[in-house]
Amino acid sequence: MRRLNPRHRRVIAPMLLGVVLLGLWSLAAAVASPVLLPGPARVLARLWTDATAGTLWPYLAVTLAEALGGCLLGAVVALPLAVAIHRSAWFSDAVQPFLGATQAIPAIALAPLLVLWIGYGLVPVVLLCALIVFFPILVAAVVGLRMAPRELSDAARLDGAGSLALLRHIEAPLALPSLLGGFKNGFALSVTGAVVGEMVMGGAGLGTVLTVQRDAVDTTGMFATIAWLCLIAAGAYSLITWWERRSAIVESLT
Repeated sequence: MRRLNPRHRRVIAPMLLGVVLLGLWSLAAAVASPVLLPGPARVLARLWTDATAGTLWPYLAVTLAEALGGCLLGAVVALPLAVAIHRSAWFSDAVQPFLGATQAIPAIALAPLLVLWIGYGLVPVVLLCALIVFFPILVAAVVGLRMAPRELSDAARLDGAGSLALLRHIEAPLALPSLLGGFKNGFALSVTGAVVGEMVMGGAGLGTVLTVQRDAVDTTGMFATIAWLCLIAAGAYSLITWWERRSAIVESLT
């Protein structure tokens, strides 16, 4: 039997899984109350209505901006810190226990503090997203930087490469696959942080829409809004995966 082209497999495999999940969803919805579990047809119709009416686009844009801003802000802080941890054993030993301890603090507990310190609006939600994505990106960057063979780094130093040249030409390219994996995880968490932040701190994004739909017992609307959030995360994941594969192809050609 002829093996399927990997490019075709990447399209067909998720489509097959999606069909199976939709079938299971339809079976469960057939025996459940629409208030508890609306069927796929009702949710798809609501998605189409939201997309064509345009009423949901401003809320979606706000959530996307919050998630993207938080992810970028988290990366701006995490990447230099990752380089410092990689380069200095003393600094690494000093900060890593504290960094690990910060992950025990749930995001929903930080949100009220951000309201007290900063207030309501876009900025505290972006900061909450940044706090959530900071650690995954930091860990991915440190792991990637440590993947560079020590012999290669030593040879570059013997050839006169300084710290910046070593980072730019050797360590950063070798760390890129791990770093992109951190961004995949980080952006998905950032979307979650944006929704949690809006539910706790208020806002004008999809988290606020979910709150209104919950209070109105609009289950179909909640499913449709959750589907929009999934589409945002899946789109970002696919874009980063495409970048990762493109970088691997370019690297193999060079």
